[in-house]
Amino acid sequence: MASSSIPGILEKMTGKDKDYRYMATSDLLNELNKEGFRLESDLELRLSNTVLQQLDDAAGDVSGLAVKCLAPLVKKIHSAQVLDMTNKLCDKLLNGKDQHRDIASIALKTIFSEIHISSVAQSVLVSISPKLIGGITSPALKTDIKCECLDILCDILHKFGNLMTSDHELLLSALLPQLSSNQATVRKKTVSCIASLASSLSDDLLAKATVEVVRLLKNKGTKPELTRTNIQMIGALSRAVGYRFGPHLGDTVPILIQYCMNASENDEELREYSLQALESFLLRCPRDIFSYCNEILHLSLEYLSYDPNFTDDMEEDTDDEVNDDEEDDDSANEYTDDEDASWKVRRAAAKCLAALIVSRPEMLSNLYNEACPKLIDRFKEREENVKMDVFNTFIELLRQTGNVTKGQVDIDKLSPRWSLKQEVPKIVKSINKQLREKSVKTKIGAFSVLKELVVVLPDCLAEHIGSLIPGIDKALCEKSSTSNLKIEALIFTRLVLSSHSPAVFHPYIKAISDPVLFAVGERYYKVTAEALRVCGELVRVVRPNIKVFDYDFKPYVHPIYNAIMSRLTNQDQDQEVKECAISCMGLVVSTFGDHLTAQLPACLPVLVDRMGNEITRLTAVKAFAVIAASPLHLDLSCVLQHVIGELTAFLRKANRALRQATLGTLNTLIVAYGDKIGSAAYEVIIVELSTLISDSDLHMTALALELCCTLMSDRRSGPTIGLTVRNKVLPQALTLVKSALLQGQALLALQNFFATLVYSANTSFDVLLESLLSTAKSSPQSGGIAKQALFSIAQCVAVLCLAAGENKCSSTVKMLTNILKDDSTSNSAKKHIALLCLGEIGRRKDLSSHAHIENIVIESFQSPFEEIKSAASYALGNIAVGNLPKYLPFILNQIDNQQKKQYLLLHSLKEVIVRQSVDKAEFQDSSVEKILNLLFNYCESEEEGVRNVVAECLGKISLIKPLKLVLALKERTTRPAAFTRATVVVAVKYSIVERPEKIDSVLYPEISSFLMLIKDQDRHVRRAAVLALSTAGHNKPNLVKGLLPELLPYLYDQTVIKKELIRTVDLGPFKHTVDDGLELRKAAFECVDTLLDNCLDQLNPSSFIVPYLKSGLDDHYDVKMPCHLILSKLADKCPSAILAVLDSLVDPLQKTVTFRPKQDAVKQEVDRNEDMIRSALRAIASLNSISGGDCSHKFKNLMAEIAKSPPLWEKYCSIRNE
Repeated sequence: MASSSIPGILEKMTGKDKDYRYMATSDLLNELNKEGFRLESDLELRLSNTVLQQLDDAAGDVSGLAVKCLAPLVKKIHSAQVLDMTNKLCDKLLNGKDQHRDIASIALKTIFSEIHISSVAQSVLVSISPKLIGGITSPALKTDIKCECLDILCDILHKFGNLMTSDHELLLSALLPQLSSNQATVRKKTVSCIASLASSLSDDLLAKATVEVVRLLKNKGTKPELTRTNIQMIGALSRAVGYRFGPHLGDTVPILIQYCMNASENDEELREYSLQALESFLLRCPRDIFSYCNEILHLSLEYLSYDPNFTDDMEEDTDDEVNDDEEDDDSANEYTDDEDASWKVRRAAAKCLAALIVSRPEMLSNLYNEACPKLIDRFKEREENVKMDVFNTFIELLRQTGNVTKGQVDIDKLSPRWSLKQEVPKIVKSINKQLREKSVKTKIGAFSVLKELVVVLPDCLAEHIGSLIPGIDKALCEKSSTSNLKIEALIFTRLVLSSHSPAVFHPYIKAISDPVLFAVGERYYKVTAEALRVCGELVRVVRPNIKVFDYDFKPYVHPIYNAIMSRLTNQDQDQEVKECAISCMGLVVSTFGDHLTAQLPACLPVLVDRMGNEITRLTAVKAFAVIAASPLHLDLSCVLQHVIGELTAFLRKANRALRQATLGTLNTLIVAYGDKIGSAAYEVIIVELSTLISDSDLHMTALALELCCTLMSDRRSGPTIGLTVRNKVLPQALTLVKSALLQGQALLALQNFFATLVYSANTSFDVLLESLLSTAKSSPQSGGIAKQALFSIAQCVAVLCLAAGENKCSSTVKMLTNILKDDSTSNSAKKHIALLCLGEIGRRKDLSSHAHIENIVIESFQSPFEEIKSAASYALGNIAVGNLPKYLPFILNQIDNQQKKQYLLLHSLKEVIVRQSVDKAEFQDSSVEKILNLLFNYCESEEEGVRNVVAECLGKISLIKPLKLVLALKERTTRPAAFTRATVVVAVKYSIVERPEKIDSVLYPEISSFLMLIKDQDRHVRRAAVLALSTAGHNKPNLVKGLLPELLPYLYDQTVIKKELIRTVDLGPFKHTVDDGLELRKAAFECVDTLLDNCLDQLNPSSFIVPYLKSGLDDHYDVKMPCHLILSKLADKCPSAILAVLDSLVDPLQKTVTFRPKQDAVKQEVDRNEDMIRSALRAIASLNSISGGDCSHKFKNLMAEIAKSPPLWEKYCSIRNE
């Protein structure tokens, strides 16, 4: 309902008293902003007219309030009324008095910013557009009217450009001539206006606009200021339309480079705008700019040092001899010239170079040869803002180096990191000069460069520490230093201390420690906290090895201790400082404790006190773990009982991180100080930790079990400990062993637990074994035991038997073989677990003393149950590992003679080979020959399962005998049988493992023979080559980096839907389409995803995104998933390449998130679609985090659509917060 007070308010708004009018307008604004406000139709017209009238009020504050009223009013009135208001305001703008023009313009902008319904916008635009176009083109109107019209039109086009398609040509025809206006402001606003229009223009009209601007640029007679405008227009167009500008680069880039080179000496702006446009091309059209990159690089480098009014021939590099005072005088008397604008050119060149570095990882080696020395030389730039840009450009070069070489340990001469290492002396020399400057901003920039350098090349400053210390000292101790400078200097010092060998710093400890300890006493908490972190590193450096006395650290012990103690005991300070002081004191006590015996009784109780405080207790728990682990074995008797009591109580707390840290600290304390802790305390701890053992948190479980083993194996623990463990922990352990989730560290800890429990007092081996084996029996209610759980149980049984000794182990094996011999045993579960246990025991111990065990196991190959056959092949292989000379010939002989059991016997052989390759054991040559002949016979098997096992066996043998195998495999890449070719490529995949192996050097020169099968005629072979490339890219990127330029086009080709691989199967009542290329496409995209992590410098993302990734985003479910991952990764690593084509990626993403399964879809389809939507939203969230993504109207509309749909928005928010 309309508020009854509105007529009264309107009455007062038209009164004569200015204050009354102001108050009334203010009341109206409050009413309009109320949630339930509604207007009756007769009041609508009156209210609208009154507000319009108020806009012309002589009192500025009244008209200002009236403008504010427009925003809520537009949402509350009908579209006809909005149209009427905009028409009146437009007339006022074009024909009204000068003093009313500004307010009319602001009012129109306010109205348009508040129109959100496209039908309302459409009706208003039909009426307003012709008037605004008239206002721009009419020669009779004043310049400022034109400017206002351009401003409003720019806003409208930015928001509603897509709704004005019919007017686009008319608008373009009206705007383009304005680029030649004599008025600079008109030209400037026209550039913005055309850029706003461009993002919604069709390709034809965009081409028309570009051709016109290029024509004006080519016209030699054009005035310089018009040329500058046209160059700005080119840059603005490319920023607005991104990759769509690509086809026009051939016309524009050469002209811009030419203008840049040929501009007159005074025309700095022309050069600046040209470089800015080229920067925009590099970021927005990365694919099409490729051929011009070298030219742009040389141009940027030339103008990076463009300074026609200043020569620095007199500056010789004698900085080491010059004392600081002279330096300061020099910097104070530097050349300055207010008229000189050449710095703008240098700044634009630096930014252009940064764009090149960010967008072209594949040019990195070339950039090091050409750009790096020039950038280092330009650290001496005299204009501070430009110097910051030079620093930032150099930091981008360092970051890109880090991105490209992530995970590479070895540095060869082709690596960018090697090139960077050669430049380090020059960088340090140049940076040291900057650290002696007076400007704080310069020094912060210099430290930023050093920080990034240490992150990318951790040990590169070893020879330069001495020269850098004066700069650090100056930054920390000078009165003029700001907090930001001190923080930067401290972060750099911490990074250097942590990444270099301690001996490097020993000559300079005094020079480093004095300013750092001085900073610990700073008032600003962030400086103090950072200084304390540096102290922690300093402690490690001063005494790196407690047993070796190669450096006299004693003079530094008390100064460091006192500085930290003053912070530790101070209560009224920031939490960050408290935590840093506690951590640091933990390090000090554990490293220097033997020289602080008098101080420990004062210091340790303070740390215990911090354990009692909820805010600092986690940090204090970790500090005690560090102290307890100290090789000094300090006397903690004054606090030990109190600490153990506190820690035991913490095991009951809800805070997971606290419980984890507590378990670790208790473990360390019991190992070191068990003799001082009573047995009663042990029992309490066991009771508490038993509640933490479950498969819902395997990391916590592993820590709890490790602590339990420590308590049991402590020779001082009494018989009651074993009893407590059996009562409290064993039931939890037997439940855990049945979990399908059990793996890794938790499984190892559980095995260790059973082995330790056997030794504890009054524990019966037979009872333990029986309880373990009984967990394998599935109760009807639980629905069976998971396969993974059976393997866990078998491993625990094996470890238990070996721990119990020879006799117990032997009797267990007999008992298990009797289960297998017993024909009457119909219980397949019993046989299943017996086979797995025999395999696990056999792998760890030679079972040849048990006669004919191999025949007993192989009998189970006849079982009707698949799981028993599989367990038998696993057992046979593992038993063979225990005694190869006896059992390997038996397996090989069986494979030759038993055709029906081949697949199972090959699996047994695989177990043997995999174990041997992991354990680095050797086979006899005669065995290898036999195995190879046998395996190569099965390469062409029709059964895929057999071929896969053969390939894995070949791959793992090649780790043992690389030379022989690689040549044998290579020779088979040219065999006519496709299955053979595919099998040998898969074998190579299995031979590329993460750890360094002998095969690497053998495979390196030969790998192309295998990977080039990516262009084979057979799809199975191509898929095998893609999988091998993916594995190599993940585990050993250096093997394939050199081949990628040749391989990538073929890899990208595998991502394309091939019509010839799609077939229709007639199933009688209906037809079914089968896509044989789906698996290959999925593998190809997953391979690209892997290569993005480790071989980014070899990929050109722009050529992949469109068309390959774009088509993948619109492909089958299985292909879309990896494509979404790739998109997220590219948004993080190559945002410019994504921004350039963002519009074209929106449609497939939109289709995915708005897709709804059919009404009769099964649950599996619905769940898959949900997963797909979440996957797409995850990619969209990554795209949304790119700065500059708001340039794409399509993407903005997609985000708006997601925000309007509650289910989608809820999913999006939960993904964003992950």
